[in-house]
Amino acid sequence: MTWSKRARRLTYLVHRWTGVAACVLMALWFVSGVVMLFVGYPKLTPWERMQALPPLDAGTCCVPVDAALAPGRAHGAAQEVVLGTVGGRARYIVRGKGGGYAVADAVDGTPAPPVDAAAATRAARAFVPGAAASYLGQVREDRWTHSRGLDAHRPLHEVQMHDAARTLLYVSSTTGQVVMDAPRAQRLWNYVGAWLHWLYMFRDRSVDATWSWIVIVLSAVCVVTSVTGTVAGIWRWRFSGRYKSGSRSPYRDFHLHWHHVLGLVFASIVFTWIFSGLMSMNPLGVFDAKGARPNVAAYRGGSPQETRLALPVPKLLALLQAAHFQASELEWRVLGGRPFVLARNAANDTRLVVQEGSDYRVLMQWPDAELLRAGQRLMSAPMVSHEQLDQYDLHYYGRQPEAMMGAAERRLPVWRIRFGDAQDTWVYLDPHTGDIAVSADRAQRRGRWLFSFLHSWDLQSMLRWASARDAVLILLSVGGLLVSLTGIVIGYRRLRTRLAQA
Repeated sequence: MTWSKRARRLTYLVHRWTGVAACVLMALWFVSGVVMLFVGYPKLTPWERMQALPPLDAGTCCVPVDAALAPGRAHGAAQEVVLGTVGGRARYIVRGKGGGYAVADAVDGTPAPPVDAAAATRAARAFVPGAAASYLGQVREDRWTHSRGLDAHRPLHEVQMHDAARTLLYVSSTTGQVVMDAPRAQRLWNYVGAWLHWLYMFRDRSVDATWSWIVIVLSAVCVVTSVTGTVAGIWRWRFSGRYKSGSRSPYRDFHLHWHHVLGLVFASIVFTWIFSGLMSMNPLGVFDAKGARPNVAAYRGGSPQETRLALPVPKLLALLQAAHFQASELEWRVLGGRPFVLARNAANDTRLVVQEGSDYRVLMQWPDAELLRAGQRLMSAPMVSHEQLDQYDLHYYGRQPEAMMGAAERRLPVWRIRFGDAQDTWVYLDPHTGDIAVSADRAQRRGRWLFSFLHSWDLQSMLRWASARDAVLILLSVGGLLVSLTGIVIGYRRLRTRLAQA
């Protein structure tokens, strides 16, 4: 047997036997992918969180922020200081340098008591007003709470709300805040959606190397199945002339024939989606940042522990009200060495309170020069260019809440800064908050194309035509599903024959 014949024989065998299991997995992925277009994995968006918070009342709160920063309160120097409402009571929530939280009562300054079942239930009732609540207990992690962002809040209190949506709430055991909501319909759809799509039945912790490698290996096998099937299908297709049956495909059996035909028609989309799904797992860290990352500490130029506005909270709230802004949350921050307060309202709109001389002002966003001056501190490399964007670009854009990144805040305008480092780092700065909205070097931007674009079709021109995009994605998913289903039938028959002969 010549080398070319051996290669062909090997290609057929690999496709035949990897396809037995791969077609089952790909069928599940196509079905769950369609569900994910409309129902995302549970997440608490910033808008949902802020809608549940009442406006802060200047008449009833608060003690000076210094009370929350007393020595020993936080785990290390305070990096974040937030004033909001937890379970119907104003609280200071302080995050230390080590990532741990400390909570102080904002009315009397005393440390908040541990978050027990009663406190978790109060927080849940405040989040869903008017609904009865049943406390279910504590959970370290379950199928809906794999996010690494929840690690500092574990274990989580589970509270079942008896509202119309039968919402399941998860409450932080460290801060007492609601950190996740999962309505019953979303949970049920997720069993055939994101939970199934990401094979979360194999995952039992937020960082799970075993689960990661299971998904990587299975995705790689499916990629091999797709490639070998496409190659074999092209070899067997008669582009000139026909077989005796009159068809360009040699297969007379219904399932074999249509697996061949549909496999060629949908070959590119099957390969693209399976390959990009593999890339979503960042195998071997191929999309990890390769060089120095932006220096956030230098960008901030200090922390609330070291420097903060001296304006008392009642006067701060009064100043915001005079600017026609009803704050539900205040956060003490520093940018470029300058202390300020970031205020949010129930709609998640923001305002900045800064000091200018002996006066205090409320700003909509940071002055351009000041924000860019702080931005220069992010990298040791020089700033090559900066541009204020009034529209989304290829790397900074918003998604619908159902999408994986649907909870990310993507305001406009935004400043795009390019640095002259070896990895060509781009940073997007939100002038409304001073936040680093996106940071990506060359490798990370490559991942955006090989995963996000190929998997989600998320160019702005596509996202603008949401209904048409959804219709095309559903149609292509149905095509991929038919390829997989015919492959399942063929594989089942082949296995049944082999077992009967054994």
